[in-house]
Formats: sequence, structure tokens, C-alpha cells
Amino acid sequence: MRRAAVLLLALGGCAVGPKFVVPAPPATDAYLTVPVPPQAVPGEVPVRWWTIYNSPELDRLVDMALAANSDLAVAEATLRESREQSRAAGAALLPTVDASLTSERSKSSQYLSPVLNANVFDFTLQTAQVSVSYPFDLFGGARRSIESARAATEAQFYKTAAARLTLTTNVVAAALQEASLREQLALARSSQEAAARVLALYQRRQALGAIGLADVATQAAVLGQAEAAVPPLEKALVHSQAALSILLGREPSMPLPATIDLDRLTLPSTLPLRLPSELVRARPDIRAAAAALHGASADVGVAIAARLPEITLTAAAGGASPNFADLFRNGNPFWQVIGGITQPLFHGGQLLHRQRAAEAALDAAKAQYRSTVLGAFVDVSDALTALRTDDAAFAAATRADAAAQQSLLFTRRQAELGAGDTLTLLIATSTAAQTSLLRVQAKVARFADGVALIQAIGGPAAGQS
Repeated sequence: MRRAAVLLLALGGCAVGPKFVVPAPPATDAYLTVPVPPQAVPGEVPVRWWTIYNSPELDRLVDMALAANSDLAVAEATLRESREQSRAAGAALLPTVDASLTSERSKSSQYLSPVLNANVFDFTLQTAQVSVSYPFDLFGGARRSIESARAATEAQFYKTAAARLTLTTNVVAAALQEASLREQLALARSSQEAAARVLALYQRRQALGAIGLADVATQAAVLGQAEAAVPPLEKALVHSQAALSILLGREPSMPLPATIDLDRLTLPSTLPLRLPSELVRARPDIRAAAAALHGASADVGVAIAARLPEITLTAAAGGASPNFADLFRNGNPFWQVIGGITQPLFHGGQLLHRQRAAEAALDAAKAQYRSTVLGAFVDVSDALTALRTDDAAFAAATRADAAAQQSLLFTRRQAELGAGDTLTLLIATSTAAQTSLLRVQAKVARFADGVALIQAIGGPAAGQS
């Protein structure tokens, strides 16, 4: 008897199925085959990382989004739900205790009277009972279920952290896009006004016979191109502002708070960078994939335990009497203890196939984890590559724009003085418009690529944000 008890205790301490081991970090220590850009240096990401741009307007936009964004609210509510489900699953290892009290008033047939050969057919029966049931988790099925539920909660925790990071980076990116479109639209309108002034000049000169109608028509075409560039930018700006409003949890019809000015943003001199071995411990989508892998591993144990014997112990005690006061007097109390063991014998292969399905899900979770890690490495590599070229691209675009604007200024002056030709002015105008656009895009890219690196390395450590 003592040996059997020791054996049961020993078996109760184990759990069938694979024991989860956290995947080893990657052996590599680099993202690129070339050196990383100098502005990317090892370091941790600040909790309020967007403050590195030193923009009060941007800070306010992000804070508004964190307080009112619907997608983040969904993620946080789902996390609370998962935590409660995990706590509920933890009760599987505890006994269940139920109390019941029933009161019965019946009239029976004379042939079913409680007292034979008596003329008493109406009777009252009061019953009070406490029941206790305890399942012996002999092979760890319940413990594996709890393990799976806790892994699901962990995965949702990191999904919520990823949702927060995605929201903050999306708000910053949307604010940069909105500011870029405003600047591009201002440039387009300025180009339109300049083209209109030149056309008016050409029309006066044509009236004086200094130039022909062909020159006027050419400049009218230039004005038409400048006018055609404005509506698409207006449309894009309105869409960008609506998208930013949604991120802030506001209706698009509501006016936006003060947005950012690109010229007032501060470009940080350095940006944080994590090593690959640190990335897998910090990036929330990788941590969520690892937690999902943990849950899939535990589910295999649940499926295996379902095919093994299950032992339960149930006990009940109480009393029954026609009167409440006599429930536990004389012979009215009762009790019972029931022990049972169940061994599945034939379920049409259902339990075996469920185990195989759980094993296949575990293989899929392993592959998904590897895919998530590799995708994260690509994200960091892309962000670093972009940072390597940003400064050079912006410097080149600035030089090109300055030269194009100077060329256009000289060409317009020549046109006003009656010198030069229409083709030269047309080329100068087109070139200046293109270089202005490229300069704005290059300026925005320097900020946006910094945001992309913050997101690629996982943002603030989960639990801080």
C-alpha cells in the first residue's frame, strides 16, 4: 500500500509530453556584410522613444494615440481576457467543492407511499449536501493545460507590446507623411504661382510682338502641368490627415491638433541598436512566437495525457429529513466516497489523431518562430542599409535643388528681360520642381528610417512601455 502511494506521488510529479526549451539565440553577431552606419550604436530604446526628435507637437500626437486608439484598446482588453482565462485554467489542479440545499414537497401514489400500508401520500423532504471532487493529475494533463494557458497569456502580452510599438511608430510615420505632403503642396502651389506670373509676362510680350504664340502656348502648358500637380497632393494630404486622425482615435471630420514642422524636428545624432542575440529577447513579435511555441509544446502533453488513465475521487456528505431542524439527527446524515479510474479504450482513433494534430501544430510553431526571427533580421538589415545612404542622399538632393532653383531664377530673369528661350525655361522649371520634391522626400526619409530602425529592433523592452 505504501509503495503504491509513493508510486502515485512520483507519477503525479511528472507530466507527459515534450519539455519546452527556449530556442537558442542566433550565433551571428551582425545584420550586414558591411559595417553598420555610424549613427547606429549599441544601446537600449527609451520608453518614450519618440521624444528623441524634440517635438512637443509629436509628443502630444503620440500621447493622444496611446490614450484613445481603438486597436490598442482591443489588444489590452484581449490581454486582460487572456489573464483571466489563465487564472481560470489554474483551478484545474484544485478540488471543487459544491454545497446544495433542496426542499421537496411531493404527493405520491398510494402504491409508492414512503411508508407502506399508511395513508400518508403527501410528504416533505429537506436535503443539505456538500460534495467534493478531486481529479488526480496523474500524468500531468491538467498541468500541461495550465502551461498552455499561461503561454497563451504570455503571447498576448507580447502581442499587446507589439501593438503599442506599431501604434507609436505609425503615428510618427503618419505625422512625418502629413508634414511632407504639406511641404510638397506648398512647393507645388508656389510653382503654380510662378508659372502663372511667367505666363502673364509672356502674354504681355506676345501682345507687343516680342514673342510668338508658340512661346505663350508652351508656357501655358507649363502652367497646366503645375496646376495638375496640386490636386493629387491635396487629395493625398486629406487622406494622410484622416489616417492620422484614426490613429489618434478621432473622427476624420474633427480638426487635428497642431502637427509637426519638418524644419523644427531634431535629427538624433545616434540611434540605438541591439545585437541579434539581444533582438530575439527584446522584439515583441519574436517573444510572442516563442510563447506560441511553448503553448504548442504543452498542447502535445495535453493530447498525450488524454490517452492515459484518469483517476478521480468524489466525496459527498449531508443530511435528509422532513424538517430542517432534524437534518443531522438520528439516522438522517449520510456520506459517500467514490473513487474511479478511467482508461480510454476505443474512441475511433480520435485521441490518437488529436495527438498527431498537436504534434503537427508544434512543428508549425517551430517553423513560424524561425520565420519570425529571420524576418526581424531582414527588417533591421533594411533599416540599417537605408540609414547608410540617408545623409548622402539628402546632401545630394539639397545640392541639386539649390542648383536647380538658382538656374530657374536666372532663366526667369532672362525671360523677364526678353532674353533666353522658352525651352530653356521649360526645362529649368521642370527640373526645379523635381529637385524640390526629391529634397523633401530625402529630408523625411532621414527621420522615417530612424523610426523604422526603432521598430525593427523591437522598441522599448516589453514591460517598460
